[in-house]
Amino acid sequence: MKSKALVLLSGGQDSTTCLYWAMNKFEHVMALSIDYGQRHHIELESAKKIAHIAKVNHEIFATSIFTDIGDSALVGNGDISASHKSSKDLPSSFVPGRNILFLTVAGALAYKKGITNIVTGTCQTDFSGYHDCRDNTIKSLQVTLSLGLGKDIIIHTPLMWLTKKETVDLAISLPGCGEALAYSHTCYEGQRPPCGKCPACKLREKGFKEAGVEDPLLRLK
Repeated sequence: MKSKALVLLSGGQDSTTCLYWAMNKFEHVMALSIDYGQRHHIELESAKKIAHIAKVNHEIFATSIFTDIGDSALVGNGDISASHKSSKDLPSSFVPGRNILFLTVAGALAYKKGITNIVTGTCQTDFSGYHDCRDNTIKSLQVTLSLGLGKDIIIHTPLMWLTKKETVDLAISLPGCGEALAYSHTCYEGQRPPCGKCPACKLREKGFKEAGVEDPLLRLK
């Protein structure tokens, strides 16, 4: 079981990097994506494409819980560059409890599949204030899942302390990852080519620029 890993794959830059990181570390890897009504729903098509390229088993689960709650521009039509309506200290893209739910679902699926390792792209270095991307939150969830499932669960966060530039460096060092990133999706507006204006686009652009690497995604324009 130690040679197996389940990767939360959104279809974005970070999760794609984590998928290839896991493939370099574990013998058997599968991917899980969550359809939660995100406005950039196109990222799920990217996840399918990337999983196919990587030749890993891929499952997609759907939930309407976040659209039902509706407390985020990421599941609505609000200004994605504004402050969150529930807290001025957070961006409007914050989806309360998203990673907590995702990791809980991942834990349940991992239990069924006999997997003890879960890999996620959460990052405290550029977490934008998202509380459930912090290292202490993930460590707490690891303990909770292990206790609640009655088996040791390890949540790996290879990007936790990396800058976007360092994440690009890591991706380029992983065989096949650079090519797969051409099919990843980051733009919150769900545009391809990316809008280049939303916070997610700007952060991705900054990382590749600082790394001195052309973003493979832009070659598909």
